[in-house]
Amino acid sequence: MEAKQKQSKFDKFLGVMERVGNKVPDPILLFIWLMIITILLSFVCSMLGVSAIHPVTGETITVFNLLSVDGFVKMLTTAQSNFTGVSALGMVLVCMMGVSMCEQSGLFHAALKGIVERSKGSQMKILIIFFICCVLADCTGGAGWVVLPPLGAIVWLSLGRNPLAGMFAAYATTASAFCANILITSMDLQNCGYSQSAIDLLDPSFTLSAACNWYFSALCAVALVPLSLFVTLRFVEPRLGEYDPANAEEGTIAPNVPVTDAEFKALKTAGFSFLVYIAVVVILVVTGVLSDPETGSFVSSSAPLMKSMSLLVALMFAIPGGVFGFKTGRFTCFSDISKALSTAMSSMGNYIAVIFFLGQFLKYFSWSNLGLILAVKGAEALSASGLPTIVILVLFILFMTIVNIPVGGAGTKYAIVAPIFIPMFMLMGYNPAVLQMAYRIGDACTNPITPAFAYFGMLLTLAQKYDKRAKFGTLFANMTPYCIASFICMTSLFVIWFLLGLPLGIGGEIHL
Repeated sequence: MEAKQKQSKFDKFLGVMERVGNKVPDPILLFIWLMIITILLSFVCSMLGVSAIHPVTGETITVFNLLSVDGFVKMLTTAQSNFTGVSALGMVLVCMMGVSMCEQSGLFHAALKGIVERSKGSQMKILIIFFICCVLADCTGGAGWVVLPPLGAIVWLSLGRNPLAGMFAAYATTASAFCANILITSMDLQNCGYSQSAIDLLDPSFTLSAACNWYFSALCAVALVPLSLFVTLRFVEPRLGEYDPANAEEGTIAPNVPVTDAEFKALKTAGFSFLVYIAVVVILVVTGVLSDPETGSFVSSSAPLMKSMSLLVALMFAIPGGVFGFKTGRFTCFSDISKALSTAMSSMGNYIAVIFFLGQFLKYFSWSNLGLILAVKGAEALSASGLPTIVILVLFILFMTIVNIPVGGAGTKYAIVAPIFIPMFMLMGYNPAVLQMAYRIGDACTNPITPAFAYFGMLLTLAQKYDKRAKFGTLFANMTPYCIASFICMTSLFVIWFLLGLPLGIGGEIHL
């Protein structure tokens, strides 16, 4: 009774959210319902003549009726490609094979257990380093979303903490880091490309640098580490409480035994193989083998480094995992490696089934043009509001956080809103870098709770390994504090930065 009295209103709100969220049907059934709703909405909106003017082409965007003959045939004939075309599917499965090698060989358990034994009770250092890795993971594209949540679960478990808190913290931090990094990433290049297309509509002579948001993005990266740590310790861990291993799937929790001398020796050998592998990759990057042959960039979307990131990340785990397994005797022949890989795939069975229906829903929503029309209408409303610039920017951030939940693709949304807002802001005397940074903040804040991301289904599958009772509500309730904190923190920093007139990056001055 006393605990209930001390429960804050926010904790009660999260509790209600979790209970309501857990009423959401099984993920497969959920996406089936979303498919049906999208089909019906496309029919109704097409009958009503809902449309919008494309800001770039000037063409009229109409709602495509999925209940038409053409729509029916399209849904029927593309079901397979809709499934295999989900970009995250291959990345998740490939990366998880590498991660499984480390899990099945015992490397993760030995390494983390060894770190804990030598940390002399300083868990905070371990947690801070882990959050830094989550923030920097954006450099790997989507690989961080795949690798870090299971690693977070193992880290937290090795520290005697709730593994669900670790995986939620890892996923939320990595997802929120879309607007934060100390390096120039492929996301910077992609956003810059869309911004430049919008700039060319007004002033083709103006060139925007890919580093135009670098300074502010680096500040966000620094701020995100203590922010995620605070949210995890203050809200998420207390909500989850003490972990009960009895709720985990059989074989998920490794026995809590001390690291042996043989395992320490194997860890050194595995660590050496890891360093050799990283050195080889660095050499390939420096020599230009993994760089874009046209631009020389190794972080552009067309660079071999980025195209092969899922395989490179998988090998980064598989090589030291295999070395450790053979050194300790857990692996004695290739069939043991085959079993480890099979285990990884079998554990992803539910995720693969969910992805099939998610792929259909995403395509249906895209074909209908409902998301595009929503983005255009919302952007037009904001631009016509007549409010002060900073207020419009804050409302724009808020608008993108809302749109991001049903429309997960970052490029799709920005390609629509950039041609509307960037020319408007340029005519008002503001650098396009301002609008681009505002978009990145809005897009990042609700990434942790966007079910349209294929990684979200992966997270639910992983959570149910450690707690069979975990449902959508569990994820939403424990991710929401990160979303709220990220929105308040990043938006506040942006407002202060804007009012002070500080440059957002190289060539990213506030005013033209």
